[in-house]
Amino acid sequence: MLRSVLAVAALVAVTGAVVAQSDPIETRRNIMKGVGAATRTGTQMVKGEISFDLAKAQEVLKTYAAAADGFHNHFPPTAKTGGQTTAAPAIWENQADFRARFDAWAKDIQAAAAQTKDLDSFRAAFGNVTKACSSCHNTYRIKT
Repeated sequence: MLRSVLAVAALVAVTGAVVAQSDPIETRRNIMKGVGAATRTGTQMVKGEISFDLAKAQEVLKTYAAAADGFHNHFPPTAKTGGQTTAAPAIWENQADFRARFDAWAKDIQAAAAQTKDLDSFRAAFGNVTKACSSCHNTYRIKT
């Protein structure tokens, strides 16, 4: 099941440019659903709720990397509202910062993937990588 969710998330990220042209808000939502599923798996491993599995940990980071690679491209001016979006106007007001956050996140994810060898290294890497999530959400997401 996890691999299916992660595979779907990666597929959405890779084919997102085509889909985004027709419905970028739905594309954003689907990518974030994949990231959310990956985060749940990572959190469960870190908390010891499920056994640590290096392959699963790397899949979590791959899902993040796919999102970081192109997520910021799914915010055209025509998709500021509608579709139950929680995207804040600040995204369009400060595109350079929004994009820079994803570029920095991608570097953090790459470093996390390189250092993840066991539960302890994943715990440290996962904590570092997920800090960027809340920082970006606090600035660029409307709280519902």
